[in-house]
Amino acid sequence: MLVSLKREYAQLVTSGSQLFLLFVGIKLESYAGWLWCLGLMAFISLMAWYSALHRLRMVSGTPTSRIGSAAQGYVELIGQGEPHGNPVMSRYSMLPCLWCRHLQEKRSSDNKGWHTVEKGETSAPFVIDDGSGKCVVDPEHAEILTRHKDSWTTGDLRYTEWKLLDIDDIYTLGEFKTVGGSTLTTTHEDLVKDVLSEWKMDNENLMQRFDLDNNGVLDMREWGLARSAAKREAENRLNELRAQPDTNFMLKPHDGRLYLISNLDHEKLAWRYKLWTGLHLTILFGSLGALGWLLQNPVI
Repeated sequence: MLVSLKREYAQLVTSGSQLFLLFVGIKLESYAGWLWCLGLMAFISLMAWYSALHRLRMVSGTPTSRIGSAAQGYVELIGQGEPHGNPVMSRYSMLPCLWCRHLQEKRSSDNKGWHTVEKGETSAPFVIDDGSGKCVVDPEHAEILTRHKDSWTTGDLRYTEWKLLDIDDIYTLGEFKTVGGSTLTTTHEDLVKDVLSEWKMDNENLMQRFDLDNNGVLDMREWGLARSAAKREAENRLNELRAQPDTNFMLKPHDGRLYLISNLDHEKLAWRYKLWTGLHLTILFGSLGALGWLLQNPVI
C-alpha cells in the first residue's frame, strides 16, 4: 500500500476536502450553498493539480545521476540503502530500519473512532550506495513515500509504523553536496592570514619565537620571519585539508524545490503523479462545468 509520510501530500488532503465539500453541498440543498461548494472545489482542484504537476515535472524531468560523478546541485539518485552507523530501531516493533514513522492511537469511548496518543518519526541520516559511490541522506524536511506499512491493534490501542528498510533501493531527489578535499575553496593566502591572526592572539608566544633582539617589538626583519613561518604552516594545513576524503550529502534544496525520498521506483512515482494530475484536472473541469450549468439554471 502506498503511504505518504513526513508531509501530507496535497493530493490526499485536497481530495478529502473535495469530498467533504460535495457532502456539504448535498446537505445544504441550496443554490447559494452549491455555488460556494463548487467554487471551492474548483479552486482546491486547481491548486492540487498544480502541486501534482510540479512533482511530476520534477520526477520526470530530472535525469538519474551516478553518485561518483554527480554534479553539485539538484539531482536524482538511486542506490541501495544502508545505515549510517548504528541502525535506527522502529518505535513499537523494535526492528532495524533506515527511517521510521510511528503512530499510536486509542479507541474512543463510544467506539466510533480513534484519537492520537503519540506520533513521531526518526531524523537520523542513512546512506545510499549505487556502486559508484556513497551518499549520506538527511531525511529531515523530506517528503517520504514508502510501501512498508505495518498496523496492529492491542486492546484499545492501535499501532502503526511506516519504514524504509536497508533491503530497499532508495530513490532521492534533492540538493547534492560534496564536502572534502576535492571541493576545498580555501586558498593558501587565506590560511596565511588565519595563522597570523592566531599567532597575534597569543602575543607572548609570538614574541618568544620571533623577537630576536628581545625589545618587545617585531621589526621588519623579524616580522618577515614570522610571515615565512606562517606560510609554511599554512601550506601544511592546506595539504591536510586537501587530503581529507570527500563525503556526499543529499539535503533539502535551499530554493524550495521538491525534496523526495522513496523506496518506490522511478516509473511508479511518475505514474502516481500522472494519475493525480489527471484526477485533479478532471475534478476541476467537472466542478467548473457543474458551476456553469448551475449559474444558467438556478433551480435549486
